[in-house]
Amino acid sequence: MVRAARPLLLLLAFLLRADAETPPRFTRTPVDQTGVSGGVASFICQASGDPRPKIVWNKKGKKVSNQRFEVIEFDDGSGSVLRIQPLRTPRDEAIYECVASNNVGEISVSTKLTVLREDQIPRGFPTIDMGPQLKVVERTRTATMLCAASGTPDPEITWFKDFLPVDTSNNNGRIKQLRSGIDFSPSSLSLLFNVLSMSVMS
Repeated sequence: MVRAARPLLLLLAFLLRADAETPPRFTRTPVDQTGVSGGVASFICQASGDPRPKIVWNKKGKKVSNQRFEVIEFDDGSGSVLRIQPLRTPRDEAIYECVASNNVGEISVSTKLTVLREDQIPRGFPTIDMGPQLKVVERTRTATMLCAASGTPDPEITWFKDFLPVDTSNNNGRIKQLRSGIDFSPSSLSLLFNVLSMSVMS
């Protein structure tokens, strides 16, 4: 009886383990971008799954490998950012692919990068009118950083810290992003946060 029960227990343990594993699923996918030669582009890709998926960036079917290409991983291992700087035309114009895989499965998503020369920039293309300034503040004090941009239609501003996007929804209220009503362009946003243990740098 004991011998018969053992295989059943092993089978049950295997089934429970298999049931707990889940294939990758994208929680954030990169979006097509248009940049200017000499500028920078950042593509964001995140995925969930069990085991945690591994994120790989490909260009034309091959893993990205270049001194101007940097992959920055999120601290929680949920994904990474592909940062390209400085942009070069036409060599950087391509379809880029984010691949998420674990031992249960593999998924991929593609995004397009277009790089313009200075003489190709169309009217209304986004420009930064005022960028964040270097700041040094006392511990526990509040620091305010302002960025103003213009364009047609109004540009959307995204904040990055150490090349990773700032998550204003998961930081215990320390970081807040506000749309400013003062005399700047319509797309001016200020970032407020309490500095606990470090100086604030743009």
